Amino acid sequence: MGRPTQNPAGALSRLDSQLLRASSHFREWILSCHDMQFPIAFAYVPKTAAGHCKWAEVLKDLEQIKTSKDIDVSLYTANTDEGKECQEPVMRCFFLETEVILQECLIKNCSKTQDVWNIWKNGNASLENNKLNSKTSAKCKECEEYEEKNFTEFIQSFVKVIQKECKH
Repeated sequence: MGRPTQNPAGALSRLDSQLLRASSHFREWILSCHDMQFPIAFAYVPKTAAGHCKWAEVLKDLEQIKTSKDIDVSLYTANTDEGKECQEPVMRCFFLETEVILQECLIKNCSKTQDVWNIWKNGNASLENNKLNSKTSAKCKECEEYEEKNFTEFIQSFVKVIQKECKH
């Protein structure tokens, strides 16, 4: 599931337009399931404890999906060597791209859908309380400015960034 492409006239292809609408509907569906307390199979509660890195559960789930053969996407992959002031936008980028993986898994019925859901859910829960500082974010790259890489390279970079965060 790549990024929207344009035809020579500059219009989005029909498929890309449908995918963009599907993304919007996907978010609405997830929120409505939560609001209605719909019993979906994706239940996840982030675990935290004193001295426990808040990303430890994400790291475990990344280990579960890294060898998946049924996930084939190109993803914007943040650099692992961004400065400390850009760590939060980098994390947000990785979790934003995780939503692309989740959508792909839902379409293809991937074997690792639950693990991908856990990563996405935990990341959003952990980042929800943190508001980006406008001065910091102005210095940092937008997610779409990073190079697109394959799934394997994306996961390797994501793991490195989380390991770095857990050391701090």
